[in-house]
Amino acid sequence: MDTTRLERRLRAPRSAVYRALLDPGAVARWRVPHGMASRVHRWEAREGGTVRVSLTYETTGQTGKTTASTDTYTGRFVRLVPDETVVEVDEFETDDPDLRGEMTMTVTLADTEDGTLLVAVHEGLPRGVSAADNEAGWTSALDRLAALVEGRG
Repeated sequence: MDTTRLERRLRAPRSAVYRALLDPGAVARWRVPHGMASRVHRWEAREGGTVRVSLTYETTGQTGKTTASTDTYTGRFVRLVPDETVVEVDEFETDDPDLRGEMTMTVTLADTEDGTLLVAVHEGLPRGVSAADNEAGWTSALDRLAALVEGRG
């Protein structure tokens, strides 16, 4: 199982970044790669709270993990430390054994001189998920997060 690790410096306070990590409206806007649309079905931002999100390709020719054009995942929040840490465990809704398995996403936040350092670690990628594609998707999503919390989008 592969792991993706990304760092991003955001020109926003930790409290604003943390809120964007947990607010379902904000999540629908930023936690989606370019070329996809997001739908948050359930988002209970508390330890033990559950999530269910669908990401749908906006153009034809892309193959989804759950349906022909959609990736749907369900999960739960394992650990929330205000303004510091979010640990979430998710799994794709799929019949494909190569795409099954729990993935753990840990996001940590730390102060910098001009804002926040975000470190995102996505562990346990199923063998059917390309680490390169996962990194590209996270990079795209973090671009959207930066725009949102920095007031550019």
